[in-house]
Amino acid sequence: MSLPMLRLLPWLLLACAGPVSARTLTAKIDRVTTAVATLEGVSVRLEWPAQATQGELSLTARRISAPDLGYRYADVSWRCPLLRDGQGGWRCDGALRAGKGRPLQLSLDLGAASTDAVLSQGRSRFALHRRAAAPDLTTLDLTRVPVAWAQALAGQAWADARLKSGTLDGKLVVDASERKPLRVAGTLELSGAGFDTPDGSVAAENIAGRFDIDYRKAADNAQVILAGKLRQGEFLAGNAYVVLPAVPVDLRIEASQSGNEGWRLPHFEWRDGNALQVTGRAAWSADAELRDLQVDMDSDDVSPLRERYLSGWLALAGLSGIGLDGALDARVRLQGGKLEVVDARLRDVAIRDDRDRFAFEGLDGAVRFSADVPVTSELHWRGGQLQGMDFGAATLPFESRDGVLRLQRQVVIAMLGGRVDLESMELRPPGADAGMQIEFGLTLSRIDIGRIATALQLPAFTGELSGYIPRARYADDRIDFDGGLALELFDGRVQVSSLAMERPFGVAPTLSADIALEDIDLQALTGVFDFGSISGRMDGRIGDLRLVDWSATAFNAELHTERSPGVRQRISQRAVQNISSVGDASFVGSLQGQLIGLFDDFGYKRIGISCRLANEVCEMGGLHSAGDGFTIVEGAGIPRLDVVGYNRRVDWPTLVDRVAAVGKGDVKPVFE
Repeated sequence: MSLPMLRLLPWLLLACAGPVSARTLTAKIDRVTTAVATLEGVSVRLEWPAQATQGELSLTARRISAPDLGYRYADVSWRCPLLRDGQGGWRCDGALRAGKGRPLQLSLDLGAASTDAVLSQGRSRFALHRRAAAPDLTTLDLTRVPVAWAQALAGQAWADARLKSGTLDGKLVVDASERKPLRVAGTLELSGAGFDTPDGSVAAENIAGRFDIDYRKAADNAQVILAGKLRQGEFLAGNAYVVLPAVPVDLRIEASQSGNEGWRLPHFEWRDGNALQVTGRAAWSADAELRDLQVDMDSDDVSPLRERYLSGWLALAGLSGIGLDGALDARVRLQGGKLEVVDARLRDVAIRDDRDRFAFEGLDGAVRFSADVPVTSELHWRGGQLQGMDFGAATLPFESRDGVLRLQRQVVIAMLGGRVDLESMELRPPGADAGMQIEFGLTLSRIDIGRIATALQLPAFTGELSGYIPRARYADDRIDFDGGLALELFDGRVQVSSLAMERPFGVAPTLSADIALEDIDLQALTGVFDFGSISGRMDGRIGDLRLVDWSATAFNAELHTERSPGVRQRISQRAVQNISSVGDASFVGSLQGQLIGLFDDFGYKRIGISCRLANEVCEMGGLHSAGDGFTIVEGAGIPRLDVVGYNRRVDWPTLVDRVAAVGKGDVKPVFE
């Protein structure tokens, strides 16, 4: 059972268990009020047969309430054999029941100078000791007491907490003087504790530690100081997931609550060796919203932070495998629920993505954010990589005011034989109504496409990448780009516009774009892809392109050749064979099919093919209809060769497999 019962039962027995001469003694009491609890509808009955050495005591209470501790019970009963102890006191040991709950064993020893009670259930033991000389002080000894027995007390401070598992050991002293606030103080050992909330936003498993606790409760004020060490376990609070290290973490919390206000933490500390030292203060509103916060953090070794403290937030951003090295310190202040100050200082920090998407080396300097007064800072890195592509050193000069962090001037970054000019950047941290927002503009100048292809393990493309993006905006896990990119590729041009990305670092990142191709040299293009030789010039577009996790799920593509003065238009036997295989097409020639293989290449008038992809089906088309099919290659000269496709609906995975087979040379011609 719980503290209120054990506090009140001794007084009832002392009132009813004096010298007995009658066979039966009964008492009915409407209400008993103490500094700890109130009992209503109390009934005590003592039966002691004449000349007997013991009697039987029965006690019932309709309701027991201890509002300061959060305990309330209904239909409480206790029955036990009552014995004299030979020294003017009494002993009674029997089953205690409350409602339909599982019974406990209550043993009570009412001595002349002290009162002792032991409440037990299996291996769990809750012992109470009180001396007559100090009636306001009660000592409580806990041995493997289930954490769930403290559910009501925990609910006083945190209404949504649900205690699920674990045990408590230790000793507490309860001071219930009427002239002073109720005080509970002592040391507790926690083992294997688990708890959660109904919405699952807060949870913990296997928490262990040893704490000194000092809890005080007056009429409209509560105070608690908790200090000790956490030894193991893990817990979740919103997006923060913490895995406690093997070495104990020092913890201290000072908290208070007045009237209907929320809890205040005038001071808290978290000390995890060189990994993380935190001090600060915080305050919540009455509806449990974080109102004010000031945190000072210092880490001389950031490498353990991902595993111990950052995995929850990093997983949301798709960065769960990130590696960290170096040191940092930071100061963060929220006021009225609004971020006011961030002052972070990095010391030789390295950040590396385990999927090789990006890396930064030698991050040094500071990033300072202010919601009001202007502040400046500067961050430098020695170099890094983006998707395996190296970029050079840079220094980012920041200024912040009015809740925005922005670049003071243009930043130039050397990359792959060219340069990236970061023209502008503005960052707005997440607020009550919106998540984090970033806006930036950049220019790409003469980036070597060959080096990009090598880094991404693509065919040996050649050319340069340039482009101007006057404004890109990141918000709600999506990046939208104004402007576009221009690629000088295969002696032609590729224009990328309407570019956007969803979940750029999350699960299944999605890219959308429109791509226009102009005057592409087919001889260079087919040579790179080992497709067979086609000479001529190609235009086309890939509209409404959508890639999910870098695989195409939708587009509307159309590619066709354009005559160019002085450029021959020839197609090799192998290229015809590959087009036939990929496009599910047939050869149609002026010579008999068995003679086509005698020629190395053929003249052509036009080549054209289209595909509209949706729901893993490609709606195919060509230059024009040809009976039941569509013409892909329109021949010219002698021998004249046309390539006609007949299947207008092609399974996209099958088409991708055919393209892969072309790369392996595993294709065969189809003759009509």
